[in-house]
Amino acid sequence: MDTTAVSSSRSRILRILDRLEDTPAEIVTEVGETLRQTPMGVALTGDTTRFTGPARSMGYRWFTDPAARDLYAPEEHAFLTRMFASGLRALVTLRGPESRAAYLAGLLLDSSEEFRRVWDDHEIGIHPHEVKHFVHPEVGALELNCQRLVDPGQAHSLMVYTAVPGTESYEKLQVLSVIGAQALSSR
Repeated sequence: MDTTAVSSSRSRILRILDRLEDTPAEIVTEVGETLRQTPMGVALTGDTTRFTGPARSMGYRWFTDPAARDLYAPEEHAFLTRMFASGLRALVTLRGPESRAAYLAGLLLDSSEEFRRVWDDHEIGIHPHEVKHFVHPEVGALELNCQRLVDPGQAHSLMVYTAVPGTESYEKLQVLSVIGAQALSSR
């Protein structure tokens, strides 16, 4: 694909993200690195663009930083562990031994017993659930639908989190839009 098409594709995703100011949303790479978030995205998950090095990858943080799990409902942890390992294995297979995915897998194999255990299961094809269960430090439990817009010209996705109108999670997102990232930045 020529660079003009790539640039045009990238700007389409950014234009969509910019229109979602009142909705939790983020642009992530195929290895789970957050490139950009809406203000509500930051209010929901914290500023995940601040990480550097391998920790930029949510999958890497999942296995190396226990605090990365705090935002997710405990009953989801076992599934997410398998999903992150499965996704990384699929990317290593697709992108090859010199890829960023292979680099992250190597680091995790060296540093995480849990990762080694699930990696040895050789699972692929475990996809995220459409409904995600968050435990937000300010508003509590949230059940959010996650729509993923994949850019076929890039290895980026736009993730948009919404709640069903009239539900408790919808009301909590309204509260979160008022308190915003202020509560997160003060902790």
